[in-house]
Formats: sequence, structure tokens, C-alpha cells
Amino acid sequence: MQHRPTIGKPRRLTAALAVLAGLILGSTACGAETPDEGDLSYRAHIDSPHRFKCLYGYAADKTGDHASAIRIFEDCIARWNDVYSMIWLAQILETGIGIPRDEARAARLMEQGAQIENDAHARLARYHWGVALAEGRGVPADLAAARRWLRRAAAEGVTEAAEYLERFNRNTAFNPPKENP
Repeated sequence: MQHRPTIGKPRRLTAALAVLAGLILGSTACGAETPDEGDLSYRAHIDSPHRFKCLYGYAADKTGDHASAIRIFEDCIARWNDVYSMIWLAQILETGIGIPRDEARAARLMEQGAQIENDAHARLARYHWGVALAEGRGVPADLAAARRWLRRAAAEGVTEAAEYLERFNRNTAFNPPKENP
């Protein structure tokens, strides 16, 4: 008979976070608003001065309240230069859900996030910035700069960056960029 490990602190923490996420998302998932949604609602954090609110922008966006998500992300960027918020707001801007599409502003947010050194999400911003440069999404295509950013993100452990870079290099090897006369 195999020995099963006991549930330790990491599993309890994961379970607690799942319950918290369920409470946050569940409070608006049905579309029903209550007069007092309590402290777990993302709406209670829209105007909060605490950085933790940046995570609530995700809940707001996923429940379809894009206007609140955008307010939260924009405030987090303005207050703390929050890369997580830059990435989410850029994705909203690229898709045009809840806000007019603006690929140029999305690219500027990714560039801003890519240049930040001490943020756990900056490596993802570097990947997205590299893709924007490679595809000319919101900015003029710059293949050399795209390679630099994608290499850096791949070196920092972003698997998608390594995979994208491999495809990018394979495709540009067969279709080299045209030189300006």
C-alpha cells in the first residue's frame, strides 16, 4: 500500500486562495449586485490606496466589469508602475473589450513594463514587447530589437518567448528582411 503525503501548508494556502478567488469571482458572477458586497468584492477596492487592489482588476475583468478593471489597472500603473496591471491593460487595449482598441498604447505599456528590472512580471512584459516588435503590432516592426527582447525573456525562463523566438528565427531565415535602399 502506498503512503500518501499529508496535506501541508502549501496545499492549505492553495485551497485558501481558491476559496478567496471563488468569493471574489462569485460575488459578481451571477450579475446580481447586493447593496453591501463586503470587503471581498473587487468593487470595494477600486479606490483603495493599497497595492493589493491590482489583483482585483483581474477579477473585475473576468466578471465582465471592464470599466472597473480598467480603472483599477490605470490607477495601479499611475501609483506603482505595476507591471501586472500594464500587461492586463495592454491585453484589454489589444482586444478592444470594454475600451476602444489601441494597439499603439498597448505596445507602449509593454515597452514600459519590459524596461522595469525588479518586478516578477517584467519578464512577461519583455516577451510581449518582443512579439509587438516582431509583428509590428502597435509599433513599426524592428526585427533586431525583437530578437533582443525575446532572447532576454527566454533567458529569464519565459517558455513562450523561447518557442516564439525559435519560430521567428526559422521564419526570418527563409524570409530575410529587406534592406532600406
